[in-house]
Amino acid sequence: MTPGSKSLGQKIPATIVTGFLGAGKTTLIRNLLKNAQGRRIALIVNEFGDMGFDGSLLNGCADPDCAADEVVELTNGCICCTVADDFLPTMEMLLARDVPPEHIVIETSGLALPQPLVRAFSWPSVKTKVTVDGVVTVLDAAALAEGRIALDEEALAAQRAADEALDHDSPVEELFHDQLACADLVVLNKADLVSPEALAKVQAKIAEDVRPTVQIVASEKGTLPIEVLLGRESAAEDDMEARHEHHHHHHDHDDDHDHDHDHDDHDHDHDHDHDHDHDDDHHHHDHHHDHHHHDDFESFVIPVPAFASLKDVEARVLKGMATKGVLRIKGAVAIEGKAAPAMVQAVGPRVETWFAAGADGAGRLVVIGLKGLDLAAVKALFEADAAAA
Repeated sequence: MTPGSKSLGQKIPATIVTGFLGAGKTTLIRNLLKNAQGRRIALIVNEFGDMGFDGSLLNGCADPDCAADEVVELTNGCICCTVADDFLPTMEMLLARDVPPEHIVIETSGLALPQPLVRAFSWPSVKTKVTVDGVVTVLDAAALAEGRIALDEEALAAQRAADEALDHDSPVEELFHDQLACADLVVLNKADLVSPEALAKVQAKIAEDVRPTVQIVASEKGTLPIEVLLGRESAAEDDMEARHEHHHHHHDHDDDHDHDHDHDDHDHDHDHDHDHDHDDDHHHHDHHHDHHHHDDFESFVIPVPAFASLKDVEARVLKGMATKGVLRIKGAVAIEGKAAPAMVQAVGPRVETWFAAGADGAGRLVVIGLKGLDLAAVKALFEADAAAA
């Protein structure tokens, strides 16, 4: 089963990748496409000229298994300014194909405001067919460590000048905070170019500026497991009010010159109409940014016994997600007295479970996280005699 296929229903998941020029969006997407694991991924690109997307990636995604016609380039201007005229017709074209994509990845211009793009997924022509799986914001860790938001701010200014169709005149700092406010996952790229101490400071600062449920991960050369990037099931188009409020909350604090962010004053509960959707507040404070220099990722398959109930599973998985270094848990488990196995999906503080008749692999969970995570502690949580609560 493709991650998220149950809770997304028949909707095609779309991942929006945002971030300033030079942060590493193209490299991250290239690595994603090379490791697509057989998924049919369509790519929508919104960059301009020589400053924009790498032509070799447009030529078949730089991968022999990725067809060139799966890449669509939007060159009529900033995607957030041309939603109705450019982006929506492109989406409708992709959806009308005889064999539609299984996942859509959208690379925005570095100058794009992500919120108008996410809101476009609520338009009637696409709302019933596509959902925003997640917004990934890519940042340049090396630049941030030096107190800048982009390593080459002159190139950023040149990109701004080259886009004649840019309808918004937002200051670059506001664009930066808008990209953070809309994010489900923040990628601190180029982590190998900064010291562990500098990276930790950058992580702490970014954690102040994002919603409590946002994951922050570090990467080198845009390399991250596909399981970390896809299958987040955020349904961001249904959650824009919280993201919009957080953006203005940030600016209210800036205006008061007060940077003590109190995230608990806002309702960040993401209700995606799942049967079981848990948002455990006591996990929020760490922002899942327990990362270090040279982040490496690994995954493990652990056998698990039959559980007494879905609540039993959910309680144990929540504890597993709170274990240092764990980013995701997924799989299928047996429930006592039930013929159908229960599917499990956990990202951050959210745990989802549902029964799926005919699903294979019951009795196994996949744990994905940072290299060196305490696997023994996670395994102990799922032993038959372990306390669930």
